[in-house]
Amino acid sequence: MAFVADEAGFVQIAALAARAREANALVELAFSIANDSYALLPFRQALVFDGAGAEATLLAVSGLARPAEDSPYLVWLRRTWPWLVERLTERLTERLTERLTERLTERLDEAPSWYTLPTDAPAEIADGWHEWWPAGVFALPLCRRSGERLAWACFLLDQAPNAAQAAVLAPVAAQWSYCWEMLAADSVSPWQRLRQIWHSPRRRWLLAALAAVLLLPVRQSALAPAEVIPLDAAVVTSPLDGVIRTMHVRPNQVVKASQLLFSLDDTTLRNRLAVAQQSIAVADAELMATTQKSFDAPQSKGELAPLTGRAHEKRAELAAVHAQLGRVDVSAAEDGVVVFGDPEDWRGKPVSTGERIMLLAKPDKPGVLVHLPVADAIALDVGAPITLFLTVMPLQPLDAQLTETSYQALLSPDGIASYRLRGVFTAGDAAQARIGLRGTAKVYGGWACLIYVVLRRPLASFREWSGW
Repeated sequence: MAFVADEAGFVQIAALAARAREANALVELAFSIANDSYALLPFRQALVFDGAGAEATLLAVSGLARPAEDSPYLVWLRRTWPWLVERLTERLTERLTERLTERLTERLDEAPSWYTLPTDAPAEIADGWHEWWPAGVFALPLCRRSGERLAWACFLLDQAPNAAQAAVLAPVAAQWSYCWEMLAADSVSPWQRLRQIWHSPRRRWLLAALAAVLLLPVRQSALAPAEVIPLDAAVVTSPLDGVIRTMHVRPNQVVKASQLLFSLDDTTLRNRLAVAQQSIAVADAELMATTQKSFDAPQSKGELAPLTGRAHEKRAELAAVHAQLGRVDVSAAEDGVVVFGDPEDWRGKPVSTGERIMLLAKPDKPGVLVHLPVADAIALDVGAPITLFLTVMPLQPLDAQLTETSYQALLSPDGIASYRLRGVFTAGDAAQARIGLRGTAKVYGGWACLIYVVLRRPLASFREWSGW
């Protein structure tokens, strides 16, 4: 029976393609290939192998629901396949050479091969061939779109098919190959995918290059907000309990020694001064009266000592008030730059003794304060390099060195638990750092593998979540 390329034939081709697309697994597709293709190519038997090499697995045999029985025929077939696939591969190679010589453009990967039993075949293979197989095997490779062979469809025939039969079978084979590739991709396990990747030389080189890159030593680093602060700044505090009356300087103003900084309200102290003065006048009057009285009444001399002590006490109180009035005006102890907030926030604000009002810093000795979040913390040593990118100069980084780190995490101005890191600028960059500027600092730690730097935070998060 020969296939005729008429309207009915094309209907059969379409039906075979539709059944191939309806398959949900490789076993179903292999069963359809082994049994439904008889209408196109009358064969004595059809075999479908999963795999392109000697380790291929027999998935379907025409006429059998499941080729899992250990019959003598199937045992011989599994033993014969490695020998046969080697010969089929050699035949495809020879044909490839012929096509290259003839400069043909036909795709080799989907071209079938007709193979007959050679005279030099092993005895055990030849005996089984003569017993169970016909004249030859019409082998059709099923390939990926890239050309890689995935499976074999073998049709046992009494004679080689003609050109018309092979041409008609080509579009169906292309559909089988596409469906096989899709189903194979869905059925491959993760371990099998890894094996496929490893078996590819190009992919092995890529994996080796990736491993080499991941093992490259890189320096650990972390980004954190930072600001320029003064080093060895003098703290200016309130000398008295009171209310700030006037701020005589502006923030970041350069001041000289003895220059007035701020003044406290002296109304209460002047009232106390007036009371103390009146108390001294009263005490002196009582002391004088008692002294005069003692000339006429010697018994009054015993009152002189308490009155004299009271007069001295009032004068001491007056001296104390005078001393407090002398501290109402606070002046700079040395040259520098005053660092504080908005002056309007300080005017009229009650302050207590020792409360910090401002800093008196030296502009030629700036430093950097980094608020390193706890989540981004890395191991740091004194002297570690710091690169500061100021907001006003993002393209001109400043270099600094770490001088100290805090052991306790505190809330940063942004409300994030952070470690406070302090550093000093290098000699060349200190002149460009103005106190009060803010930016982002990059802190460098020790050296580690790239894979450790990449996976450090995910591993820490996983350990925190899992408790390992």
